[in-house]
Amino acid sequence: MEGPRSRPYNNRPMTHNIAIIGSGPAGYTAALYASRAGFTPVLFEGMQPGGQLTTTTDVENYPGFPDGVMGPELMERFRAQAAKFGTEMIEFKNIKSIDTSKRPFVLEDEMGGSYEAHTVIIATGARAKLLGLDKEKELMGYGVSACATCDGAFFKDKEVAIVGGGDTAMEEALFLTRFASKVTVIHRREGFRASKVMLERAQNHPKIEWKLWRQVTDIEHGEDKKVTGLVLENTQDGGNESFSCEGLFIAIGHQPNTEFLGEEFDRNDVGYLIVNHGTRTSVEGVFAAGDVHDPLYRQAVTAAGMGCAAALDAQHYLTDKGIA
Repeated sequence: MEGPRSRPYNNRPMTHNIAIIGSGPAGYTAALYASRAGFTPVLFEGMQPGGQLTTTTDVENYPGFPDGVMGPELMERFRAQAAKFGTEMIEFKNIKSIDTSKRPFVLEDEMGGSYEAHTVIIATGARAKLLGLDKEKELMGYGVSACATCDGAFFKDKEVAIVGGGDTAMEEALFLTRFASKVTVIHRREGFRASKVMLERAQNHPKIEWKLWRQVTDIEHGEDKKVTGLVLENTQDGGNESFSCEGLFIAIGHQPNTEFLGEEFDRNDVGYLIVNHGTRTSVEGVFAAGDVHDPLYRQAVTAAGMGCAAALDAQHYLTDKGIA
C-alpha cells in the first residue's frame, strides 16, 4: 500500500511526510516501519551509509545471526529491507540545517539542495572520540575498538589495553575482565574523572593493571593488521616504551552528531538530544532515534528499537494532525 506521497506544488520542493536524517540501525529501521506503513519516507544516508557498523568486522550480538555477521553486510540487509518497501534513499548527502520555523520543515543539504517534510526523524548517531593516531581507523575492527560491550568477547584469554579516565573507561575495563586475561588501563595522568565508586571497583579488580602518566603514540601490528602492541610516551619525562597487547579499547567519550541543529533543540551538556514521551524532541514534529540521544546503551539492537519507536511516533503525529 502506498500512502499520500510527497508532492510538488508551485515552485517549492516536493513535500515528504517523513524525512529521516542518518542511516545505521536507527535510521534504516525507522525507514522500514514508515515505508511499510505506506508513508514513503526519504532517508538521507550521509557520507557513511550504514553508520558506525560499516567499520565493524564481526557482529555476534545482533539477534537472528547465531554465527555472527559482518557489520557492512548487516547494514546492507537493513538498507535493502527498507528500500524494498519504498524508502527513497539519498546517498552521500549531509543535511546541514533544518528550518523549524516553517511548516512543513525545510531541510537543506551541503550542496544547496532543499527538501520539505511534515515530520523529521534525526538518526545521525554519535562518533567515538579517538586519539588522533594515523592507524586508529585503519585498525578499527582488527584489535582496535571503541566499544567493549560490542567487541570484548573477541578477546577471550588475551591481554588488552584501554585508554581513558572516566566512568565509561572504568566500566568497560571491568566488562573486559570477563574475557581478557589482563586489562591495562592507560591514562595520561594520575587523577581520574571517574567517580570514586567506579574507580575503586577497577582498582580492586585482580585482572586490572595500570599504566599512569602514559599516552599511546603508535599502534603496532602484524602483516594481518592484528594489533600486537603499543608505543607509550611518558607524559612526565617524554620517554617511550613498548607495551605488548592484542587489543586496544578507546574510552575517552563520544560526540553526538547534533552540530547542525539549531538552539531550539534541547540537548545535554555533551550535545545529546533530550527526548520526552518516547522519541519526541523539544521541537514538535521532530523525533530522535539511536545514539544521537542515547549515551547509555549505544548498541545496534537498541538503536533499531528506537528507530521503530520514532517511526511509530511520527506516524501518530501525522495522523493526529490530519496530514496523512
